[in-house]
Amino acid sequence: MNRINIIGAGLAGSEAAWQCARRAVPVDLYEMRPVRSTPAHQTADFAELVCSNSLKSESENTAPWLLKEEMRLSGSLLIEIARECAVPAGHALAVDRMQFSARVTEVISREPLIRIRREEATQVGEDEITIIATGPLTSDALSQEIARLSGSSHLYFYDSISPIVEADSIDMAKVYLAARYDKGSPDYINCPMSKEDYDRFYDALVSAESVDAKDWEKLNYFESCLPIEEIARRGRDTLRFGPMKPVGLNNPQTGKMPYAVVQLRQENLRADSYNLVGFQNHLKFGAQAQVLKLIPGLENARFLRFGQIHRNTYINSPALLTSTLQMKEHPAILFAGQICGVEGYVESIATGMLTGIFASQLVAGETPVAPPRATAMGSLIHYITHADPRKFQPANITFDLLPPLERKIRDRQQRHRMQCEVALRELEQWLRPIQESSLKAG
Repeated sequence: MNRINIIGAGLAGSEAAWQCARRAVPVDLYEMRPVRSTPAHQTADFAELVCSNSLKSESENTAPWLLKEEMRLSGSLLIEIARECAVPAGHALAVDRMQFSARVTEVISREPLIRIRREEATQVGEDEITIIATGPLTSDALSQEIARLSGSSHLYFYDSISPIVEADSIDMAKVYLAARYDKGSPDYINCPMSKEDYDRFYDALVSAESVDAKDWEKLNYFESCLPIEEIARRGRDTLRFGPMKPVGLNNPQTGKMPYAVVQLRQENLRADSYNLVGFQNHLKFGAQAQVLKLIPGLENARFLRFGQIHRNTYINSPALLTSTLQMKEHPAILFAGQICGVEGYVESIATGMLTGIFASQLVAGETPVAPPRATAMGSLIHYITHADPRKFQPANITFDLLPPLERKIRDRQQRHRMQCEVALRELEQWLRPIQESSLKAG
């Protein structure tokens, strides 16, 4: 049987490899780390989470919940492992990032149908079934190869990493545990700010020294991952309506809503470190320490990691890919993960799972079929393959991507519940022949 080449053992590549193996299709999984590292990764483990440790909401009938539910029903390995490695995070699914990537590496490494190749892949055979899942930090050599195959230049944006502090360096007398609107368990540490605290923090933030941009860099940030200093420059109160929004987070010590709030989310199962939610930035490390220590409760914080900005590369998928994530000009080559224009961990895993299914169908001589448009997975890949190529930007899963219901429903919660019911019903029909084919292969 033909082997499938998968380039990149991140979230998408690891999931794709597993999907191929469970369909009895052998895989060569290429991962250049640790032979060659990236500016953002810290380990050589597969599926390393370099930004947040959150896989978004677990609240029923939300768009992130729907996407994860579809993936669970479709047999996603990484969603299963994420739940095994979950840490308290209110209504969100957050994981111990070290345990998560170690577990993924362990499972993938012991699968006999997956041959791991620790080397940089720089060439792609146009007639070899290949999944490119190299993520936002694709190497220069492979980027040039993709440009050759696509015949067009890459697009790119800048993504960011939030700071992490040691738990025992947080002054717990100045903070409180709460979930917004008491939704879910109170797992977030909240650092409340008075107006005076906020003004002092804001002034220091907007005047802090940023990292110098290199000559070749054009700071084209992805809108949902803006650095806090960029958000702040849009207006003095912008942060209070963004990452520092206090609404729904009344301070139990005062019974009142603070002027602004900084939220910290647990990083690992030991609960010995927390990340500053939404506090990605492009400041020099020394300046970061000075500014962040103005946050109540963090005056003596010890930082395990400072915020960073790194380059994210992605292709112009609407111009290059079909609805089954195959290249229009080279249908044996598929793209998955952030490089194909999805934004977010769960979205990346979803495209990895789908390309693993599609590639396995190609090996079997079958014609891949995309998930129904009414599903979250189907709507996500419909967007990245049908958006206006002149204005294409990466997307997270939202209900805006799903088609409207045939019957108009004014109540938002009821409408979303109905959309989820329709999606899961149509997913079941799409899955039936895929699961039957998988059973035959096994």
